[in-house]
Amino acid sequence: MDTATRKGEPASPGGVRVRRGVPDGDEDRVAALYWEAFGRKLGAALNPPDRARSFLADHLNHDRGIVAVIDGEVVGVAGYQLDGRGLVGGGADDVLSAYGPLRGLPRLALLALMERRPEPGELVMDGIAVDPRHRGRGVGGLLLRAVAGVAAEHARHRVRLDVVDVNPRARALYERHGFRAVHTERTPYLRRIMGFGAVTTMHRPVTPTAATTDRTAR
Repeated sequence: MDTATRKGEPASPGGVRVRRGVPDGDEDRVAALYWEAFGRKLGAALNPPDRARSFLADHLNHDRGIVAVIDGEVVGVAGYQLDGRGLVGGGADDVLSAYGPLRGLPRLALLALMERRPEPGELVMDGIAVDPRHRGRGVGGLLLRAVAGVAAEHARHRVRLDVVDVNPRARALYERHGFRAVHTERTPYLRRIMGFGAVTTMHRPVTPTAATTDRTAR
């Protein structure tokens, strides 16, 4: 885990500090941000909300997240998959333990539908979440740049993410920061269950200079 403290990290002109790793003690905060952003998508698999947030907090992989901090408070988080581990962990046994066998099995099936495995040479994002109170301050862009830095350091040539059709704000953010849509999968069978009817895959190319740029922002 990244054990760097928040003190001494350079801040952006907007007062945003970006660091790698979910800080110890901020698990509940990160889980709340993640749920606020993705609860609509994950609700069918992890509801009720209180249990979902608790599950997310208990199964975070701290070293697969990048956080943005303003005045000591985590206001944004981006997760990514690397070497088979993403920001949100927890396997089948954990889901069954949290929800019970009867309710857990259908939840596992829904979670499996959302699983995305990286292709060779790519880094897959688990998602990005920014506190609504701090949107418009460049937090999302800083997090995306930091993710590109991780990809460059690990010799990945692109970053990949998936965005659902009911989240046009997120898609617009990704497009502003170099992501381009490459494929849209229609999922009308999921609209009633999960609230969305299409998933678009987006790619952003990564250059070696991304790692240097990211280090200047931390």
